[in-house]
Amino acid sequence: MEKKIPDFAGNWEMKSSENFEELLKALNVNMMLRMIAVKAASKPQVEISQDGETLSIKTSTTVRTTHITFTVGQEFNETTVDGRPCTSFPRWETDSKISCEQTLLKGEGPKTSWTRELTNDGKLILVLFLIILNGWFSNYGWCSTVGTQKKLFIFLF
Repeated sequence: MEKKIPDFAGNWEMKSSENFEELLKALNVNMMLRMIAVKAASKPQVEISQDGETLSIKTSTTVRTTHITFTVGQEFNETTVDGRPCTSFPRWETDSKISCEQTLLKGEGPKTSWTRELTNDGKLILVLFLIILNGWFSNYGWCSTVGTQKKLFIFLF
């Protein structure tokens, strides 16, 4: 039986965003750029076209437009949310969720990843993850822990 591939195609308008400024702070984006990015990202227009497992995602804000095209299961080059060049590897996490690990092409810095998920009620959820060493961030603040933890930043379309 052939796997049914979910249809991410469409024009998506953001309904809500959580913790985006905190993500930029954790990535050491300076205050002026953070203010511009948070304002610009408050109402992004997202256009997704899809041909099987190949997705083309164009995200437009008042400040910039980004465009990525990838095929699930194949590496591709993009940039992290703070502009660092990386190689990304998207894969199916569930029948309706793509997860993508990002590996920096050069330099050091926090490791990032993202997921895009279609819900049963027709919403698109984009979650950005930031891996932090020796500290844990939750909606309740920083907690002490050992090892690696992911920070969540959620965008609902």
